[in-house]
Amino acid sequence: MINFNGTLIDPENIKLSSENRAFKYGDAIFESVKVMHKKVVFWEDHYFRLMASMRMLRMRIPMEFTLEFLEQEILKTVASQGSANTYRVRLNVFRKDGGLYTPKTNKIDYTIEASESSYQTKESYSLDVYKDFYNYSGLLSTIKTNNRMLNTLASIFADENDLDNCILLNEKKGVVEVTNGNIFVIKGNVIKTPALSEGCIKGIVRNKVIEILSKNKDFTLEETSISPFEIQKADEVFITNAIIGVQPVTGYKKKVFTTEIGKKIAGNLKVLQITGV
Repeated sequence: MINFNGTLIDPENIKLSSENRAFKYGDAIFESVKVMHKKVVFWEDHYFRLMASMRMLRMRIPMEFTLEFLEQEILKTVASQGSANTYRVRLNVFRKDGGLYTPKTNKIDYTIEASESSYQTKESYSLDVYKDFYNYSGLLSTIKTNNRMLNTLASIFADENDLDNCILLNEKKGVVEVTNGNIFVIKGNVIKTPALSEGCIKGIVRNKVIEILSKNKDFTLEETSISPFEIQKADEVFITNAIIGVQPVTGYKKKVFTTEIGKKIAGNLKVLQITGV
C-alpha cells in the first residue's frame, strides 16, 4: 500500500495527473528512511532536514506536519506491508498541481512508500569516477530533490562497467559524493569527507559518522575539498547512506583498500541505530 496524503491506497489505484509538478518539473523532495523493528531510525534528524528543505524550496508546511504525525504515518504505511524486520521508506513531498515554472500554489501533497530492505554489506565493493557531467556546488545540491538525472546516468555507467558505484565530481573537479551517498577518505589518522560547500547531500548518516569520529581522539576529521588523486593515495574509503549505513570500499581503479577502520565505524553506527545515543 502507498500512503497518499494520509490515506493508504493500492499502488494500482494511485492517480497522479498530467499536471503533477514532481513529474513535470522535478518540483519535489524526498527522504529515504530506514525502519527497524517498528522504529524509524534517526527520525528526528530526517524530520528536521525535511523541514529545512521545504522552507528552502518555499513549500508551505502543513500545520499537521509534526514530528509525531509523520512518524505515525510512516509506521502506518510500514504496518500495511507485512512483518519484515527492516524496511526502506521513501517520503516524497511535492507541490500541488498547476502552473508552469511558477506554481499556482505552494501547498503540498505527499506520498509514503515502504518496501522490505535486505541490504547486506558487500565484502568486495568497487568505485570509479564519473566524468561525463558534474554535480554543481552550492546549497541547492545539498537538498534531496527529485532531480536525480546525474545520479541515474552515473549509475548506468557503473552498471555498464561492472562497478558497484561511481564518484560524482563538481565543476571544480573536486569529489562530491557517490551516486547514492556520502564518501569518506582515510589517510593515516586523517579522515576527510567533502564539505557541504562542495555540493554533497547533507546526509543523515554522514552527520552520525562525523559525531562518532569527533569522539575518537585517534583520528582527525576534516570537512574539506578532496581531489580524485587523494582517493588513489588513500588507505581506506567508505560510503554512507541512511539505508546501507556504512559500506567499506575495497577497490578504486587499480588501488586495493583495507577496510578495518570502516568496519569499526559500521559497528559503532549499528549500535547508534539501536540505542539512539
